[in-house]
Amino acid sequence: MSDQQIVRPVPISGFPEWLPEVRTVELHWLDRIRATFERYGFCSIETPSVEALEVLQAKGETSQEVYTLHRLQGEPGDDAARLGLHFDLTVPFARYVAQHFNDLVFPFKRYQTQRVWRGERPQEGRFREFTQCDIDVINPDQVPLHFDAELPRIVHEVLTSLGIPPWTININNRKVLQGFYEGLGLPDPLAVIRAVDKLDKIGAEGVRRLLADDLKLDPGQAGAVLDLASVRGSGTGVVDDIAKLGVSSPLLSTGLDELGFVLEELADLPEGTVVADLSIARGLDYYTGTVYEGKFTDWPGYGSITAGGRYADLAGSFIRRELPGVGLSIGLTRIFAKLVAEGLIEPGAKSPSRVLVVVPSDDRRADAVAAAAALRGRGVNTETYHQADKLGKQIRYASRKGIPYVWFPPFEDGRPHEVKDMASGEQTEADLMTWTPAGA
Repeated sequence: MSDQQIVRPVPISGFPEWLPEVRTVELHWLDRIRATFERYGFCSIETPSVEALEVLQAKGETSQEVYTLHRLQGEPGDDAARLGLHFDLTVPFARYVAQHFNDLVFPFKRYQTQRVWRGERPQEGRFREFTQCDIDVINPDQVPLHFDAELPRIVHEVLTSLGIPPWTININNRKVLQGFYEGLGLPDPLAVIRAVDKLDKIGAEGVRRLLADDLKLDPGQAGAVLDLASVRGSGTGVVDDIAKLGVSSPLLSTGLDELGFVLEELADLPEGTVVADLSIARGLDYYTGTVYEGKFTDWPGYGSITAGGRYADLAGSFIRRELPGVGLSIGLTRIFAKLVAEGLIEPGAKSPSRVLVVVPSDDRRADAVAAAAALRGRGVNTETYHQADKLGKQIRYASRKGIPYVWFPPFEDGRPHEVKDMASGEQTEADLMTWTPAGA
């Protein structure tokens, strides 16, 4: 043993990692998500892990969570300190669209699946490093409203295909909220939206106190705000329920028309999976219309698993064009980690190999390598055992890795190739050029 100091390996809080058999499942999820996005004509982009700090700080409410880059051996004038790891995929997307505006075809329909980083306190459902799967449509001047219905339909298809436990995508419209508050004569509707956005955290009475003490609403106004937030339903009857509250304004009418359109477009989806919920506010000020927030049904206190909405002009900081859009993000790591913790992820294979080719002896290693190459050439994932060893040890290796077939090259001249089915124990002669594993 050397005198080198041993560093005890410990997990880093907020940075999840999985064993191979769990990572296999996560990769399968990513493949499903990508395939679904592409079926609807969305194209993939990938932006750098870092952005200029001035770009990240343009979205001020999360700028305190940015991890900045500093070299340990930094030199005077080193510009690395002006870079930070991106904390979401929306800010990089806005910069990307502005930078490549003349090369893109609009409406630009993009999906982006990458890791993001936030310097916040780790807790259940909150990580410092996590994967998001974003889908957005952006277009100069105006984005057709039907995209507001298409995005939750796509996410519904994704979540359904992954077999995720019961969930609901809640939908609201910021114009309904702001128009309703304007109809009540409230001087600062956006402040009220931010207060209502705290319903999940502090409850109705906590919000009532905020409205009365901080925003100086009278009891009637505060009651009406909470009455609106209590409206919930799965059909266009929600629009009538809001109208019955007796408040009117032009912006409210526009918002109700938009909300009704989206609900009507999604009426064919299974009941309860997409619901209008007037308590959903999404406190970020850049949302201007439809907003989304998806939650697990059985774990209502757990964070949102999908969220987003319509925005007016996120790229306006970079280009003198009106570029509205609508986007929805799937919190892949948040969903996956919860299901792992609940024991609801069935582990996959520990190895991608379908076949292990044994090495009969050092003299016949070349035969084993050639057999493995022939199988790979026919599209079969094949591993060659790493050395000549006792046959039982090589078979145990395949068993421990969950490799379903073991291939035996000839141990003597003139003998046939054989293959062993590890599940049944059956061992038969096999032809390298014709044999195919079950299920291939």
